Amino acid sequence: MTVIDLKNVTRKFGDLTAVRSVSLSMEKGICYALLGPNGAGKTTLSKMIGGVLPRHEGEMRVLGMDPWKMQSEVKAHLGVVMQSDALDDELNVLENLRIYGLFFWLKGRAFRERVAELLEFVSLTGREKMPTQALSGGMKRRLLIARALLSDPEILLLDEPTTGLDPQVRQVIWTTLRKLMEKGMTILLTTHYMEEASQLADRVGILDQGQLITEGSPTELIHRTLPSCVLEFDERESPGDAAVPDGSLVEHHGDRVYVFDDDETALRNWLGEHGISAPHLRQTSLEDVFLKLTGRGLHE
Repeated sequence: MTVIDLKNVTRKFGDLTAVRSVSLSMEKGICYALLGPNGAGKTTLSKMIGGVLPRHEGEMRVLGMDPWKMQSEVKAHLGVVMQSDALDDELNVLENLRIYGLFFWLKGRAFRERVAELLEFVSLTGREKMPTQALSGGMKRRLLIARALLSDPEILLLDEPTTGLDPQVRQVIWTTLRKLMEKGMTILLTTHYMEEASQLADRVGILDQGQLITEGSPTELIHRTLPSCVLEFDERESPGDAAVPDGSLVEHHGDRVYVFDDDETALRNWLGEHGISAPHLRQTSLEDVFLKLTGRGLHE
C-alpha cells in the first residue's frame, strides 16, 4: 500500500525554487530518509507532506488525500517532530502532553493509559512532574516523539530528530524508532547523519538544490555509485594517480586522497608497495555516496 505519493512536486519562495519536480512514493511500514545539504529542500518537502505548506505544481497524496486541501483529515493520521522542540518550558512533562492530547480529544482514563504507555516506551517513566526546562536535550527529543505518538498516527514525520545529541542518546532514539517500524509505522526522516540513514532507512532519497538526484536502499546507492572499498590517505604521501591500481577511481579533496576499488586485496598490495604511513582502508559508506553526488564544498 502506497501511503505517500508525490509526482513532479514543485515549491517556490519568490524567485527561489526550493523543491523542483520531485517524484517519490513510500510504501506502508518503511522508513524513507531524505538526505541533502543545507537548503536542499528537505524541510520544505516534509512541510508540504504534513500539510503546512502548499505546493505550486505537481500532485501529492498522503493516505490517498491531498494534504493541503484536506489538512485536518491528513494531520489526524500524522505524528510530527520538527527541528525546534516546540515544548512549553513553563509546563511539566505531563502538562505538555495533556495540552497536545486535547487536540485529539484525549482525556480521562484513555489519556492516562496512553501517556503511561508512551512514557515507558521512550524511557521517561517517573518524569511526569519534571519541568520541561529541566530536561536534557535527549529527554526533550524523546518527549517530542512521545507527544507525536499520542494520536497513534499511521505516519511519523521526523525532521532531523537527533541533531545536536550525543551518540548515546542518538542510539536510544534509534532503538525507539526501530520498535515503531517493527509495529508497522511508516516514517519519513530528514537527517544530516549518514549513519542514521544507514541504520534506519529502507530507502534513501538524496536532494540537491531542490531536486531528487537519486534514491534506493543504502546498499543499492553504494553499489550503484562507487566501488565497494576506499583507501584514504594524506595528499602529501600520494605517489601520483598514475601509480594507483588499474581501474581504481581516484578523488582529491582538500589534503586527502581517496582511492576507490572493488578489489580490497589490490589496494592492500598497493599500500605495501608505496609505504604510506597512515592509511585508512575501509568499506565505502553512504557518506561517500552523498559527497560524490552533492560535492564536498560548503553549501551556504
